[in-house]
Amino acid sequence: MRAKSALVRFVVAPGGRIVPDVAGKLPGRGLWLTAGRDIVALAVTKRLFARAARQPVIVDDDLAERVEALLAERCRDHIGFARRAGQAVMGFAKVEAALARGKAAVLLAAADGAADGRGKLRALAPELPVVEQLTGAELGVAFGREHVVHAALAPGPIARALMADAARLAGFRARRGESEARFGE
Repeated sequence: MRAKSALVRFVVAPGGRIVPDVAGKLPGRGLWLTAGRDIVALAVTKRLFARAARQPVIVDDDLAERVEALLAERCRDHIGFARRAGQAVMGFAKVEAALARGKAAVLLAAADGAADGRGKLRALAPELPVVEQLTGAELGVAFGREHVVHAALAPGPIARALMADAARLAGFRARRGESEARFGE
């Protein structure tokens, strides 16, 4: 048993196809799995979706990739909402200023950004969670730029929603074969 925020919901579409429901809003009985690429692969291999649904189902080969893409899109959407609401800043200097004023609840660092930049920001606010699952290009999409390396979100429901979805995304983007997603370390 795990919290819903650590799980990914799937439903059986009318044609019998398994569909990821990362928002948890699609109609139908939900089939829940721990958010992880290896867990989805195991469920497909052992035909657990059909067993849980109690009917024959169609599972696409790229199911884990689709879940990853949907979770990354949700994370970008949360950041975009925060930006439009004036609850997000980007760029090292602006993030540093937000940290100094105590206006940041979540740090965002591009997965493909330099480790020393992440280390400098983390040193300024070691208690804050850091979302490192998105690339600089993905962060850039959320901010309407080509590439963003550092950003921060203000406290509130958008920041909490981003952290929950980023934790689920980490299970699909674990580095170097890590089975457990590391988030905010």
